[in-house]
Amino acid sequence: MYRSNFYESACLRCYQTVYQVDRVGPLKDFTFFHSGCFKCVVCGTKLTLKTYYNNQHRQEDKEVYCSSHVPKIGPGHLDGTSVGIRSALNVPKSTTYVNDQIRGSGKGTFDAEALNIKQHLNGSTPNNRAQSPLPAPYIGSSTPDTGYQYGRFDASALHIAHALRATELHKSYPNKNGVREKPIHCYLDKDEQTRLEMKHRKEEDDLYRKFAKQREAEDNRIKEEINNEWEKELERLTIRFEKELQTKRKRPDEQKVLTLKLQQERDNLEKNMTLRRDKKKESLTKKLLEHERAATAALVEKQSSEMLELINEKRSEYMMAESLYLDDSTIPDETAEVLNDNVQPYPGKAPLPPSPHGVAQAKFQLYSDPLEFAHIDQIAISVAQEDQKTFTDLVRMLVGKCGSDIEKARTIFRWITVKNLNTMNFDDNLRGDTPMGLLRGIKHGTESYHVLFKRLCSYAGLHCVVIKGYSKSAGYQPGVHFEDSRFRNSWNAVYVAGAWRFVQCNWGARHLVNAKEVPKVGAKGKSDSLRYEYDDHYFLTDPREFIYEFFPLQPEWQLLKNPITQRDFEDLPFVRSLFFRYGLYFPDSNTKAVMYTDATGAATVRIAIPTNMQSNLIFHYNLKFYESEGDTYDGVSLKRFVMQSVLGNIVSFRVHAPNSGAFLLDIFANSVTPKEYLTGEPMKFKSVCKFKIICEELQTVMVPLPDCASGEWGPTKATRLFGLIPISHQDPLVFAGRELEIQFRMSKPLTDFMATLHKNGVEEKRLSKYISHTIVDDFITFLIGFPEEGQYGLDVYTREIASHKSDENGHHNHHQHQNRLANGNGIHGEKHLLTHCCKYLINSSKRN
Repeated sequence: MYRSNFYESACLRCYQTVYQVDRVGPLKDFTFFHSGCFKCVVCGTKLTLKTYYNNQHRQEDKEVYCSSHVPKIGPGHLDGTSVGIRSALNVPKSTTYVNDQIRGSGKGTFDAEALNIKQHLNGSTPNNRAQSPLPAPYIGSSTPDTGYQYGRFDASALHIAHALRATELHKSYPNKNGVREKPIHCYLDKDEQTRLEMKHRKEEDDLYRKFAKQREAEDNRIKEEINNEWEKELERLTIRFEKELQTKRKRPDEQKVLTLKLQQERDNLEKNMTLRRDKKKESLTKKLLEHERAATAALVEKQSSEMLELINEKRSEYMMAESLYLDDSTIPDETAEVLNDNVQPYPGKAPLPPSPHGVAQAKFQLYSDPLEFAHIDQIAISVAQEDQKTFTDLVRMLVGKCGSDIEKARTIFRWITVKNLNTMNFDDNLRGDTPMGLLRGIKHGTESYHVLFKRLCSYAGLHCVVIKGYSKSAGYQPGVHFEDSRFRNSWNAVYVAGAWRFVQCNWGARHLVNAKEVPKVGAKGKSDSLRYEYDDHYFLTDPREFIYEFFPLQPEWQLLKNPITQRDFEDLPFVRSLFFRYGLYFPDSNTKAVMYTDATGAATVRIAIPTNMQSNLIFHYNLKFYESEGDTYDGVSLKRFVMQSVLGNIVSFRVHAPNSGAFLLDIFANSVTPKEYLTGEPMKFKSVCKFKIICEELQTVMVPLPDCASGEWGPTKATRLFGLIPISHQDPLVFAGRELEIQFRMSKPLTDFMATLHKNGVEEKRLSKYISHTIVDDFITFLIGFPEEGQYGLDVYTREIASHKSDENGHHNHHQHQNRLANGNGIHGEKHLLTHCCKYLINSSKRN
């Protein structure tokens, strides 16, 4: 699923945030209410889940009514949807755990047995869906995971999975009157759109000629300036040389030295003047490019508006011809409102883009998996293999089979991410009427992905804006302030599904995976086997996630109900798209980009894992000094000053600073199955978040953790990988006397157990005689003695019986463990591999 967690939502009545403890819903179209706001919209009567009603014949009405005031379906208005499924969908539900679509009591109930779904209602529970939000100090607080997947049901139980999939993308965003958007070719002749494009092309050609003249004029000006400076400096050198020569006329050897000196100074002057000229040209080129980008963006803004005007005019004419444009006085108010949303009363005037406001529906409510766009994405990939001569041709090929605004925006987004414009080869002389001339703005650097996306959207009839601001992009580190233009960036918002939604084409674009070379333009044949990797996070990103990486200069374009300040933005944890893809969130509201240690030098970063990812996510970390690349302290890896542990659905990283100063904690994750993990292959971890850890003053001496295998502490890993259940010790940290027993129960057959003990300053071999283990039935018990008090690390290794291999002599070499895997997964023997199972941190003391 795309979304694996569930945000706190807004009350439909008062628009304030609704938290779990005071929430009624989700109801129709995922609406929520405060329990105090859950009243009839007409008379204010307090409602319950058993007594509320929805408007049954007006889909866009999300309000709730009492039985007396719910709008009735009048005579002559009955249809199949009203009498059949819609009544069933709108009857009140009898219990929180019955799906919204299948409610158990009230009017319109039906026999679940008749639909062959009784067992689904009574015996099975829906798939868990983590519902904790992603809180930040300024965005909200966490909601506990109830384990119930609100508003979802098993489509297979109704035998309509295929029908749901076919309509899922469109259920939320056809036009308000239920009419699906007509393809553009129905109302706008291709030649007419091309004529306007050609007019725009001429304007663009004029602008490019203007750019070329300006560059040439500025280049000549710089050359002239440098030549004048060169002549003046040369004249000064010559005068000085002649004066010196006159004073030493009688000494020929000195004259020779002076001549050589003059030549050397002339050469140096020439080098300096060349450097100055190049520096001036570079500075000027940069300024000119900024000017050209601004001029191009302004032209595209004007042209996009004109294109939208043309599309709107033709759409209006078409709808009038189809008798959909009616006088308000002849139809009910609500119908007039619907039609006016779709038809502009003044043909020829471009519809004004709606003002920016918060998004009502989360992204996962629009689509839950990118695979739902598989057919649309394939269109974009196919179109990207060819070149088009006009934007009209290009966009019509892209959106011709799209049935909604979201699909149109999607296919344009995917075309840009697939086209990989940054690596394209362009001819030196690109005319505007050549296929690749379309993209000359990209070649010259005057047009960004964002401006191109806006341009293409206008050809598809979509409102789109380019937003400017700051981003936590390449080179950014947590704690950095946005004070200059270093981290300036641009992105888009496109108006689809009734709201403005963010698109970041640049960050969404990726590359070909497992392809040795980019296919040549027009190449056929192997294109189907190519797999394009892209980042779906940056298509229609939720504002509450987008704000972690992007801060617009205009607060309203945060699209948040409560916009945050730039300082707040800097304080937000530095997270990457993978953080959201895995459904991670911060359970502590005080988690910030910069974390300060306590008096003992300790600071803890905690990350919550959604229920459905707990068995798959593996975490890792790296710690280094903030101001340098150094990652050791007194010859010891800084990693040994971090304790990573997992308890329940929380992974914790407790940093113990070895000295005062600033550190950079980078946290990585990967989603793998236990089977993949147990192969022992090195893993590829990707960064999910980074933190700056500041220790202002250290009052205690920190010692590194024992040199165990890398990764998390505690038995959770043993349970996840091997089904090894801890009986005696569930926590990573154990307090013991001079002896200790640690016991597990095997939920599946394991063999070749081994444990190693580690203590700072003591050789591992010396400690091996203090460990033994016994196996009785399904129970494995490790017996550990401690030769002296102090802190120890215990590593446990094992493997499944299925992977068991004996050597030629019939015995197992599980003590030959000199070659530890780079990622700490396991220990090699001569004939087999033992995998690292788990580790404990043990404090041994007589007092315990």
